Amino acid sequence: MLIGLLVIAVGCRVKYAESYQGREIQIYTKGEVASIPRTYQVTIGAIGDILIHDRVYDDARIDNGFNFIPMVENVYSYLQEPDILTANQETMIGGEAFGLSGYPSFNSPHEVGDLLAYLNVDLVNLANNHTLDRGEAVIYAALNYWDELNIDYIGSYRSEEDRQQIRVIEKNTIKVAFLGYSYGTNGIRIPEGKEYLINLIDRQQITEDIRRAKEVSDAIVMHLHFGEEYVRMPNEAQRDLVQYLSNQGVDIIIGHHPHVLQPVEWIIGEGGQRTFVSYSLGNFLSGQDQLYRQIGGMVEITIEKTGSELTLKNPKFLPTYVELNHTVPHNYKMQPLYKVTESQLPDVKRHYHNIKDHMAQWVPHLEFIAD
Repeated sequence: MLIGLLVIAVGCRVKYAESYQGREIQIYTKGEVASIPRTYQVTIGAIGDILIHDRVYDDARIDNGFNFIPMVENVYSYLQEPDILTANQETMIGGEAFGLSGYPSFNSPHEVGDLLAYLNVDLVNLANNHTLDRGEAVIYAALNYWDELNIDYIGSYRSEEDRQQIRVIEKNTIKVAFLGYSYGTNGIRIPEGKEYLINLIDRQQITEDIRRAKEVSDAIVMHLHFGEEYVRMPNEAQRDLVQYLSNQGVDIIIGHHPHVLQPVEWIIGEGGQRTFVSYSLGNFLSGQDQLYRQIGGMVEITIEKTGSELTLKNPKFLPTYVELNHTVPHNYKMQPLYKVTESQLPDVKRHYHNIKDHMAQWVPHLEFIAD
């Protein structure tokens, strides 16, 4: 009986106390035990830019299409850990019917979507400076294919009604809303009356979207295409926008566009809440070939919910490396950076420790994923 009472007592408010052999025993009622809020967790994972240059899809050609899967097999298992996985799809997957193309005006094979489906990506951000590269028809074809794959998308939409629909993914009883925005479109004009084709960074619109997202979710994750290309630290404009969004109640911010890694940081909002920010996840899979542009990664952060209280915890990061030949065939292959050998990348241990120091300079407790 005493053991039973002690089991019931764990974690509960005291109903009354009795003394047993000189020790005070806390006693609780069955109703009080039932009323204690449970704790749930969901882990969010995000990978950086999927930037498919023509030299990448040329390497993936097979007799009847394209196969990108061999390029990522070495990182597959790591990407299965998060409960929800997102990616920044930098190029529209309009498919071969519109003519494939690389830089500076991208259109990628449908099979890039198949690659992300293989990786079990749940949602892609499509708001970036290349969204409008090949026009409306390519956008619609890409969105249709994401629908076929049952992968959610944000940042580019087929109608205003589509844009108004906040994307929410529920896992482990926690509802997470996703939003995505870009700084611009490389000067390409948005067709009049079709602003839904791309979400631009507009604070008034973003504030309204956050308000609506709060009504249907427990937490908000925002993808932002911002910053300066090839610059390894966030600029003042990035940091100012991130602070504004934290003040509005955004929980997690995932940055893209610099094509190199920028550090992670905790931001404190006006109400005292914490926002976790990854300013840039760099390139995940691309045809760019300088060291820092070949290093990207996956960030993870856990959302914990107890009753109505939300906590962010356990940030983690996996640095990745795209190995390639500088002559055709390029043989693009991804590896966790900690597994790269000296023959693949000279002085790799120093590079790995430098990346760890770089990413964790503002978050010393950042954990790095390794076997």
